[in-house]
Amino acid sequence: MKDSDLPIYLDHNATTPLLPEVVEAMLPYLWEHFGNPSSGHVYGRRARDAVEAARAQVAALIGAEPQEIVFTSGGTEANNLAIRGATAALPEKKHIVTSVIEHPATANPCRLLERHGFGVTWLGVDQTGRVREEDVRQALTKGTGLVTVMHANNETGTLQPIADVSLAVHDAGVLLHTDAAQSIGKVEVPVDELGVDLLSIAGHKLYAPKGVGALYVRTGVAMEPVLRGAGHERGLRPGTENVASIVGLGVACEIARTTLAKESARVRALRDELWSLLHAHIPGLALNGHETLRLPNTLNVRFPGVSGTAVLAGAPGIAASTGSACHEGGESASAVLLAMGLAADESLGSVRLSLGRATTAQGIRLAAERLIQAWKTLT
Repeated sequence: MKDSDLPIYLDHNATTPLLPEVVEAMLPYLWEHFGNPSSGHVYGRRARDAVEAARAQVAALIGAEPQEIVFTSGGTEANNLAIRGATAALPEKKHIVTSVIEHPATANPCRLLERHGFGVTWLGVDQTGRVREEDVRQALTKGTGLVTVMHANNETGTLQPIADVSLAVHDAGVLLHTDAAQSIGKVEVPVDELGVDLLSIAGHKLYAPKGVGALYVRTGVAMEPVLRGAGHERGLRPGTENVASIVGLGVACEIARTTLAKESARVRALRDELWSLLHAHIPGLALNGHETLRLPNTLNVRFPGVSGTAVLAGAPGIAASTGSACHEGGESASAVLLAMGLAADESLGSVRLSLGRATTAQGIRLAAERLIQAWKTLT
């Protein structure tokens, strides 16, 4: 299949392509600068310098200090390290607060701890998919060690009130973690303004490679490593660093930092145009998530009277999703949408359309035409 025959890609919340600048920066560390960053000779120093430069680039994007960045194999490992590592360092605290709309990379570590004797409070959300700050405050106990709430939902794009939640959490002397995999590179994620102690990053969500990520650990926060080995990454993440991918993540973060405002505005305008086109031609089309407090690239809509899977099957010229790629495997109602109060049959009509840097106005118009035609054919 020629590139010109490929479908329009509207699944950037699942993964993003590598930027050319990212690939170019990575290449020397795949063959020329092959040293182990822990080695003392010139080959090792070159690799170590590259890792530290990337650490500074990642830190700059979120307003952190370089030494507060720990590189991981991705967002899943970052979430596991945050949740399991922070709670292991607080053996007297056996209670966690989280939400029912978390990604499995957060929910499943919480379930693991629950099976090992932790109490876990699973907070609901309102009809727009937002956690309520007052619910967080009421859930806190003397035994609470950690609250973990995602920054932006991967399905609806709804942004959570993390800064408000942090006030309640820190008033109680509790740590706050947020999974920012979906929001990094799309909106501002300043760790000090958000008031988070731990924040997870996934490289492949912001045009860096798959298999690399990072965890922000605020200075002074005690952590235990999940993996055991040598003393890499301040002893928190053993294993020889994936230098080329770390370099790629650093460059992607630098590009995001310098272009975020302009690119977010561009993508938001295209997303809103897509919504307007679909809404004008599909009576009863509805928006899932918050109307304004959501990621600028994300449009999750409910097609009336049909399944979202059928709509996408009828529009093979579009690559999109009925939810999170990590939940695929069968046509079942989205747990996120159910938590927002939608009926199962309603939620089955939903499609997530997530835009990115390669999305064009022409592509949006063509995508709208194909989706409208697919819906009309089904009805």
